[in-house]
Amino acid sequence: MGQPPARDPWTHLIGLTSARIALGRAGPALPTREVLALSLAHAQARDAVHTAFDGEAVARGLEALGHATLQVASAAPDRATYLRRPDLGRKLSSDSRETLARAKARGTDLVLVVADGLSSAAVHTHAVPLVAALAPYLDRAGWRLGPMVIATQARVALGDEIGELMGAAMVALLVGERPGLSSPDSLGVYLTHGPRVGRTDAERNCISNIRAEGLSYDEAAFKLAWHIAEARRLGLTGVGLKDESDLISLTAESRDQLPSGSTERPACG
Repeated sequence: MGQPPARDPWTHLIGLTSARIALGRAGPALPTREVLALSLAHAQARDAVHTAFDGEAVARGLEALGHATLQVASAAPDRATYLRRPDLGRKLSSDSRETLARAKARGTDLVLVVADGLSSAAVHTHAVPLVAALAPYLDRAGWRLGPMVIATQARVALGDEIGELMGAAMVALLVGERPGLSSPDSLGVYLTHGPRVGRTDAERNCISNIRAEGLSYDEAAFKLAWHIAEARRLGLTGVGLKDESDLISLTAESRDQLPSGSTERPACG
């Protein structure tokens, strides 16, 4: 009797990752099912980029949580320009600058910006639940929040101009991340202390992969609250602020111990 075929050493890893491994083969090519699955994933990623952003629906969801909202847009007039001209997505339109000037929201501790980015689908699905999960931390710490700003055709750096015009100590920008072939609906959060035009990515912290298959709303809210408190304590964000939030277990007790920005280190469990 012949020997049984050798077991593919990659097969046991399939259940541990959504990466495309151990796909098998049909002669010299991929099996048809895998070719079709790849085509579907590519189509979903393209749809995530090009799906129109429904800022009104996001505003209704945030207002249902009790938050005032403002809607702004970048200098990119449409999606095609936004994709070709990233620089325009990093600055506000003239009308939006006037909107923020009229808002007269000055001296706030934190402004939350909800931006479409490169995946409107991610923002539609995850932004409001994440804000809801974050609210108890901010309420407990007594943070002064400005109106929630909903930004269309927005890149990450747009938050710097928004935060600067609103006189905020910090800005946290929730944004649809660049879709991958296994993650078309991933939300990211970028936190910047002392926002102003000209800040670099080295001066902000990112919490990524917020979605059902990645970081949960509770985990993401806990991490963001920890970063906000530490940024206030240190007076900075970016490379000088290392993520040590994992040293605190995500329990009801640890949530009560989370610092509000004092000079004491967080309790570690």
